[in-house]
Amino acid sequence: MSISVFITPVLIIALLIYCAKKKVNCYGTFASGAKGAIQLCLDVLPFLVTIFVAIQLFRISGLTEFTANLLAPVMEGIGIPKELTELMIIRPFSGSGSLAMAEQIFSTYGPDSYISRCASVIMGSSETIFYVATIYLSQTKAKRLLYAIPVALIATLMSSIVACQLCKIM
Repeated sequence: MSISVFITPVLIIALLIYCAKKKVNCYGTFASGAKGAIQLCLDVLPFLVTIFVAIQLFRISGLTEFTANLLAPVMEGIGIPKELTELMIIRPFSGSGSLAMAEQIFSTYGPDSYISRCASVIMGSSETIFYVATIYLSQTKAKRLLYAIPVALIATLMSSIVACQLCKIM
């Protein structure tokens, strides 16, 4: 039996002991936090719906496939296989959409192929940038991400290039 089985119960017991020592109402504090979480969900919901609708329109319209075909020669030139171009386009917008694309890549090329290994590393080394920015902007006073989004997109591209190069030598 591994120690990881005991981590959650130990943390809960430690929290209860800490609360008792500090004379904090655990139940009331938890309920207050849950109430705040519900309000957070309600505040974030319009932003999430907007980005999900935009992503679906982007995919259904065929614009992702068109853009992927347009960018494929450039992507191949920098070391990213053309089969991964659409994944690279969708990943900054949608985690579930990019996961579905990765699954399609695995079933088409096999899980041990070079392209599938690259897709796996790209999925693990990148983030849904616009989703995170949407959540961040909906909950903070900062309303401009002038540098954050371009830097995150460049970092994602660079990590994908490095990922594909590493997969070639492995």
